[in-house]
Amino acid sequence: MKREQKREQTKKQILEATKEIIREKGCARTTLQDILDRTGLSKGAIFHYVKSKDELLSLVLREKLEETDRQFQAAAEREVSFEGPMRAIADSMPQLEDAGNEGNRVLMYLLGNSDKPEVKEVLQQFYEQTVRLSRQWIDAGQRAGVIPADVDASKFAELFVLISLGIRMRSVMASGTFAFGGGDFAEWIADILRPKPESGIGSGKWESR
Repeated sequence: MKREQKREQTKKQILEATKEIIREKGCARTTLQDILDRTGLSKGAIFHYVKSKDELLSLVLREKLEETDRQFQAAAEREVSFEGPMRAIADSMPQLEDAGNEGNRVLMYLLGNSDKPEVKEVLQQFYEQTVRLSRQWIDAGQRAGVIPADVDASKFAELFVLISLGIRMRSVMASGTFAFGGGDFAEWIADILRPKPESGIGSGKWESR
């Protein structure tokens, strides 16, 4: 097995074990020793990827975001329409409302420990990465001519992230039926970004960067 493949396989093993333990014990009670016991890996193998529990949790937090980006890039390569890449983003919305989602649980845990400098840095990096990727998705659509050029990519990307975070926080703060859910959010995004018929745009090809 090539070194890079083995590295990715080990990283996936660590993340899957971490998510399992979070579901069983919660973030606060999850330890690096738990991960060692569950995976059978050595301390050296774990520390090759992360140096602390908080850093490990940040990988869980970023995992779905990076998976959404990979799906977006794949759809952008396959399709020249607005709908395909947008669907990749919309498909990630249900997790925002899932209180049991490991990413949401990690986010709440890290926010509760944001007075620690290392945790504050992890949160800042996650926020910046989310805004950056959101901006890249809009930029790609505008270059392809399938998102109107008058959409302010920077402002919309940040608004997208702020609402996403709000929905994630609501998932652990309240329960029941809400007037504005993940599906509504996806439709709202699409309505703003989808080119209008009279605009005469929408026949270009998405470019991922």
